[in-house]
Amino acid sequence: MFRLIISCADRLGIIADVSGFITGHGGNIVEASQYHDSSTGMFHMRYVLDPKNLPMDANEFRERFIPIAQRYGMQWHLTDASTPRKVLIMVSKLDHCLADLLYRWKCGDMAFDIPCVISNHDDLNEMVSWHNIPYFHVPVPKSAAGKEEAFQKTCELIDKYSPDTIVLARYMQILPPWMCEQYPNQVINIHHSFLPSFMGAKPYHQAQQRGVKLTGATCHYVTSDLDAGPIIEQDVTRISHYDSVQDIVRKGKDVEAQVLAQGLRNHLEDRVLVHNNKTIVFS
Repeated sequence: MFRLIISCADRLGIIADVSGFITGHGGNIVEASQYHDSSTGMFHMRYVLDPKNLPMDANEFRERFIPIAQRYGMQWHLTDASTPRKVLIMVSKLDHCLADLLYRWKCGDMAFDIPCVISNHDDLNEMVSWHNIPYFHVPVPKSAAGKEEAFQKTCELIDKYSPDTIVLARYMQILPPWMCEQYPNQVINIHHSFLPSFMGAKPYHQAQQRGVKLTGATCHYVTSDLDAGPIIEQDVTRISHYDSVQDIVRKGKDVEAQVLAQGLRNHLEDRVLVHNNKTIVFS
């Protein structure tokens, strides 16, 4: 299958021209999603195409589609769903999100490849190596100079493996702004609170002190603004005054793993379109 993703200013003729181009070349549209944002005047669409009757491959499709894209000033891309995306995972000591992604990868629940795992600790080396996935331990010192050197080395590894997506599966380090800008809308984080509540460190402790009745997790793209990037997926779990911080952490881990997996799935299936600091997520 091919997936065609488009964002542009809304005007008459977009759906007709795009659909006509596809069907005129023998393509079959098997899934179609559109959204008009009345507050911005933007139009967003996602088409899934069966290309078996198309007289061209993905590269030629892209070339032939350029005139239509230019006519409407589109931001667009076409992906070939038959090619699994490469997802590089970064993690610290907590293993629940990593373990969940490894399981989904191994059993085929989600179609992606894992070129390597990078961690600032060596604790999860054995778990990852058991899956025959390269594991790189890159310590991150507390000093500014040490952090800079560590992130430079991390970026060298990322560039070596050229992933499509980077997942921070409870990687408990703040990426420097230059690194966030180097991989726009490619770095996905799981934050253990229902953002924008309780940003930063120890959000479960903050939730317990505040006495909230719901806590949750947020999957979002990473930007230079801490825990403020475009949100992909969220969910909550109920807590009460009986729950200690340890109880909240335990409940939260289940939500974190589920939210991260769903957010990554949406991203890999090209269901997430980013506009400004918001997302359109097609179901």
